Amino acid sequence: MLRRLQFAILTLVLLIAAFSTGAEFLFFLLYLGIVVVGGSYVVTRFGLADLEAGYVLDRAHAEVGDALRATYTIRNTSRLPKLWLEVHNPTNLPVPLPGRALALGPRGERSWVARVPLLRRGHYRVEQVVIRTGDPFGFFESYASVGRSSSVIVYPRVESLPGWILPPANIEGSHAQAVRTAQTTPHVTSIRPYAPGDSYNRIHWKSSARQGELQVKEFDLEQTADVWIYLDLDAAKHLGHGDESTLEYAVRAAASIGARALIENRALGITAVGARAIILPPDRGPRQQQKMMQLLAAVQADGSQPFRDVLVQGIPRLRRGMTAIVITPSTERDWIRPLAALRARGVTTVVVMPDAAAFGAHERLVRGLPTASADEQAAEQRTTRALQHALAEYDIVASRLVPRVSLGDQLVSRNTRTAMARR
Repeated sequence: MLRRLQFAILTLVLLIAAFSTGAEFLFFLLYLGIVVVGGSYVVTRFGLADLEAGYVLDRAHAEVGDALRATYTIRNTSRLPKLWLEVHNPTNLPVPLPGRALALGPRGERSWVARVPLLRRGHYRVEQVVIRTGDPFGFFESYASVGRSSSVIVYPRVESLPGWILPPANIEGSHAQAVRTAQTTPHVTSIRPYAPGDSYNRIHWKSSARQGELQVKEFDLEQTADVWIYLDLDAAKHLGHGDESTLEYAVRAAASIGARALIENRALGITAVGARAIILPPDRGPRQQQKMMQLLAAVQADGSQPFRDVLVQGIPRLRRGMTAIVITPSTERDWIRPLAALRARGVTTVVVMPDAAAFGAHERLVRGLPTASADEQAAEQRTTRALQHALAEYDIVASRLVPRVSLGDQLVSRNTRTAMARR
């Protein structure tokens, strides 16, 4: 815009000077300027005509650490060349998709692939492809948006937990119960002759061939303990920055434990209260896994409700035989009391605590800030010991998480620790 204004002022000065003096050289400059500006406008005006463009993303869902690949294609269907084109995708991804400047000959076509790492979980948008062109002097520009917007969901990373064993139920186990069920389960107990109304996918073809008539499979009901995860999203309790923060470790722990529960065919439910309360009802299977990952991809530490109130409101949903997984960085002890009565009700409780003091110290180290004073460190240690004693008083199993250590090395069940100690 500034360049256009400067050129307009220069043209006006030349026009006045040419008519005032009658100099041929000034008229030549004036006509040259008109030709240059007019030609620049025509080149820009038709620079995006007869273009076809689009892009394709290789995935709509990914995990942190994966790479997103976008394949671009742009085609010139005109007999005239396109001398300068700039192609890019506006996006809110942590690492933007790189753009490209190119030229296309008559009937030319170009394709290329752009790759970017997915560094943070979340819900992201990749907008339409924007194609820009202009004249060599920068007087005019032309834009066009092509294609449709796309969504990309980046799930938190699910880590392997070789030493983690979900507590067994007190009355419901992971064994089959001798109760016939119309549902298909992994436990096939017997076969019987086919009856009208039986599903074809329950036919056992080998037995049918041996018996000379159709035989169908019968299943036993598999009962397993449900798992309910309570995730603390109180903004005042979380510390750290980026991937090395209490929030990210808490989310990864919830994703890893939840995935382990679903693999063991346990029904999984989640309560996460941030700016709004999110309750995922218990369910099993891959569909519940997808719901869990979509939920955990979006949660942020933006809540203000005390975690004690979250537990008081959510604990009535627990029934006998379930397992409550409590994930919180809070060093306050008031949230322990609501868990004290669960053992008498036949509900097993496991606490996972990202160590807020350790994450805070790591953040200060990374940012080059001064470390906490000796008095502050002593106070943090006293608070941590008091919390551990309060948990031990009610025989609640707790695992502590620190930064820069994998979850598989930190989430180890009590039985696994005992077996390793005996060795």
